[in-house]
Amino acid sequence: MSSRRSRSRQSGASRITDDQIIDLVSKLQQLIPELRGRRSDKVSASKVLQETCNYIRSLHREVDGLSDRLSQLLASTDTDSDQAAIIRSLLM
Repeated sequence: MSSRRSRSRQSGASRITDDQIIDLVSKLQQLIPELRGRRSDKVSASKVLQETCNYIRSLHREVDGLSDRLSQLLASTDTDSDQAAIIRSLLM
C-alpha cells in the first residue's frame, strides 16, 4: 500500500468536521483586533486566516522592536544598578 493511502486512513480517524472548522474560525476571528467587531457571517474564513497572519507578523515586529529597545536599555545601564535588576527580573 502506498504511503499516501496509509496516511489518509490514519488521518481519517482524526478528521475535523466543517462545523468544527467554522467554530475555530469564529473563535480565531474574536482574537484578531481588526475583525473582532464584525459579524462572523460577513467575514470569509480566508479573510480571517489572512488577517491572523498579518496580526502575527505585526506582533513579531513589535516583539523585535521591544527586544531591541530592551537591549539598548541594558547596554546603557550600569549592570549593578537597581534599574538593571528590575529589567533582569522582568526577563525571567
